[in-house]
Amino acid sequence: MMFLRLVNALNLIFLFLLVPIGVVAGTIKGYVYDVTAGAPLAGATVHLEPTGKYATSGLDGSFTINNIPEGTYTITVNYVSFKTFTIFVEINKNKSARIVAEMVPNKENRLKEIIVKGKETPGKIASVEQSASQIVNVVSSREIKISPDVTVANVVQRVPGVSIERDDVGEGEFPILRGMDKRYNYTLINGVKIPSPDRDNRYVPLDIFPSELLERLEVYKTLTPSMEGDAVGGVVNMVMKDAPDSFGVDANISTGYNDIFFNRNFMSFNHKQIKINSPYEVHVHPYNATTEDFSSGPVSYQNKRPAPDVLAGFTIGNRFLKKKLGVLLATNFQNTYKGSNGLFFESDVVDTLKGVTLTSMQKRNFSEQEFRYAVYSKIDYRLKNQNKIEWNNSFMNLTEFQIRDVKSTLLTIGGYDPSNGNAALLYDTRSRTSRQHILNSNLHGDFQLHPLLRLNWSAVYSRATNAEPDEATIILNGEQKNFIATKTTVKNAWRRWQQNTDRDLTGCLNLIYDKSIFAIPVEWRVGGLYRDKRRANFYDEYQFRPEDPYAKMGEDFNDYNQIQWILENPRGSVGTSLNYKAFEKTAAEYFQFKTSSPHFEITGGVRFENTNQGYNLDFPIGQDNPNGRQIYTDVLPSLNLKFMPQRKIVWRASYFRSINRPGFFEIVPYTIVNEDYVERGNPALKHAVADNLDLRFEAYLHPSEQFMAGVFYKHIQNPIEYILKADSIRGQDIYYTPGNFGNAENYGAEISFIKYFHKIGIKANYTYTHSRITTPKSKRIRDDDGNLKTISVEQTRPLYGQSAHIANASLLYKDMEKGWDGQLALQYTGSRINSVSQFVGNDLWQKAFIQMDASLSKNFKSGFSIFAKSNNLLNTPMIVFIKNTSFKNAQVPNQPLAGKTLINQNYYQRSYYVGIRYSL
Repeated sequence: MMFLRLVNALNLIFLFLLVPIGVVAGTIKGYVYDVTAGAPLAGATVHLEPTGKYATSGLDGSFTINNIPEGTYTITVNYVSFKTFTIFVEINKNKSARIVAEMVPNKENRLKEIIVKGKETPGKIASVEQSASQIVNVVSSREIKISPDVTVANVVQRVPGVSIERDDVGEGEFPILRGMDKRYNYTLINGVKIPSPDRDNRYVPLDIFPSELLERLEVYKTLTPSMEGDAVGGVVNMVMKDAPDSFGVDANISTGYNDIFFNRNFMSFNHKQIKINSPYEVHVHPYNATTEDFSSGPVSYQNKRPAPDVLAGFTIGNRFLKKKLGVLLATNFQNTYKGSNGLFFESDVVDTLKGVTLTSMQKRNFSEQEFRYAVYSKIDYRLKNQNKIEWNNSFMNLTEFQIRDVKSTLLTIGGYDPSNGNAALLYDTRSRTSRQHILNSNLHGDFQLHPLLRLNWSAVYSRATNAEPDEATIILNGEQKNFIATKTTVKNAWRRWQQNTDRDLTGCLNLIYDKSIFAIPVEWRVGGLYRDKRRANFYDEYQFRPEDPYAKMGEDFNDYNQIQWILENPRGSVGTSLNYKAFEKTAAEYFQFKTSSPHFEITGGVRFENTNQGYNLDFPIGQDNPNGRQIYTDVLPSLNLKFMPQRKIVWRASYFRSINRPGFFEIVPYTIVNEDYVERGNPALKHAVADNLDLRFEAYLHPSEQFMAGVFYKHIQNPIEYILKADSIRGQDIYYTPGNFGNAENYGAEISFIKYFHKIGIKANYTYTHSRITTPKSKRIRDDDGNLKTISVEQTRPLYGQSAHIANASLLYKDMEKGWDGQLALQYTGSRINSVSQFVGNDLWQKAFIQMDASLSKNFKSGFSIFAKSNNLLNTPMIVFIKNTSFKNAQVPNQPLAGKTLINQNYYQRSYYVGIRYSL
């Protein structure tokens, strides 16, 4: 208690030091705080009678009333669930009055407030973090509402130690926790894992989730035995909205624009005419497709300014049958237009030269329409004796219509002459439709079987799908003479259909028994999980060459849909190993205990997870590995310790073992030619096992102010990384593949604090992460006979995707009396490996960057509010480079990085939104 009293005294001294010594008469300054908690109270109403003047206490509990005539006044301070505070104050000439309002809780009113309202206040969120058995960071619905972020992916980047990976148009997509790549994390809805619609991997793209559907976002950094064990970096849990205790409505609509389209048009195609199924799927086998089977919609291009973005949301809920039945329905709709302008350099390793030789310079423009909608519903019924059944359903959709338009300048062939503006060109235009869905239905029950025995269970059906129908790519030859570029003849084209489905059936059962040992209270918990996961993958591609290879743009055709084609593979490519069925059966059992005292809490136990994973190719003929299976069992112990020397101070120490399973796509022996490389699966890929240690200090000096500092260490066996490597038989063939690489280490430190000064608040966090992994790399040398030879060497580097430095800082403004909320948020992400190269020293690095976002809202007493949000105010680009140079690139333009080789650069510009909200 002595420590708390000292802190409170220092807060009071600091507050009064802010007041100038020679304050003019007629001013009352003060401070409102909770006597019991020893913490400031924000939002208390301070009345000065009989003047009728009033003020509202700020985020640090302070208030000011100015321009008061001389005289004697009565001050009353009111705050919900606290007894009214009253004091008499005399104002004299050349004097100011200072008071401290010591608020005493009204127990009766406080109880009613908690039961009836149950609102998520900053104090409640801090309490969730403080009372948790393991290390967790929480973002509340209120923080989400006033933030600049409209998707969960962008919200999660505000959490300490979290950065995000962005897509082609700069939209946040996948989280990277504590420097661990997205593959080392998993995602929950209301505490239950969901499948991923991602085409290749099991991690979930968070941009599919609108942020306003969340009650709160939880990021767990350590595990307990009752949690699934396949997380090394951490766990993202989306706690969805709950039914309110009384009738409630929240509706909003906003519009905006991305200023990239102030300077160029938005390129689109006729996506209404795309064919959902390939000719192989439509017709009876065997069938030879013709060019008549393909629609012209994907190659009917248009250039125009896009319509303004539209975003809207609606939530309604209530409780019925004497508060026993709760119902909530929430929807969200977002139709946005995004783009990027970029440069991409293709490269090659030449002879024994250092670095890479750039072979082409591509100017890439992306135009993407994102159509996002979501529906969430929840029904719960409260039975007797605290028993409860609830059923929540969520459906998330993200449809993207994207054009990638590329003009390539060939740097090593075709008479490249930059001084006179002459070069051979290639024009590559790709249209792509992507439809991602996540459906999750969770029936959950909580029952008190006995005063000392509880039971909860969940039965979950989840389905995630991704369909990319009728992707079309057309390549034209071109030339540049005297700096004037023209399209000439047709080169080739292809059409591609891809789709995948992940279906999960999950059952969970937990028994909780409260039984003391030697007068020490202990919560015993046992339970288990069974999940049956099924995956189906389909891939079909058709290749074309021009009917007239000498047909010229502007003479023989004017639009791409006028080109006449010859279909080279009329039966498509369905015979490849990209068409497969896969399964994963997971059975888990755990034992957990939790014992607590006023100063200590220990949570520990062990989890057993058995994995049965495999695949079967749809077309096994001619395949070396037509089917495969991996069966393994992991024993995963964990221990979480909490030491609370004082009520507001927490020390934590934890250890847990976790795993990372390969994705289905990674263990299938597929081969696919992508845009920049050949990719292969690896049936021999093993799962990774990690031992994790954490130590953290937490101080909760105020319900909405806190300080946290901690360190962590991870040792990973058989970490999974993607590398470029040479074929063992045909050494000149390079391909991209996943593999296991010995052991890796990852350790670091985190610090986070929140502090408020009346109407101003500061939130900041910083994470340092250091990781090391040693992998084989290729190196070209000349042997004694002068022959070119490729040898293998070992190189130590950071883990893929890990930034050594991540920092967030937010400047908050809140005027409770006038209803203003503002936020200016900055995020710094240090440099990190973007792609791992086959060759030593040639890894691709993403340059460190700072992103700035802002939001502002004004609340009215009528329940209406207006708001504005803006993203990427600094127009921060994504820049990828190699940490060396080659003299071969001396004449290549657009190479601004001294001592480095630029590989990729994308600018996304700024987005602005304004809107109106109504809450009841």
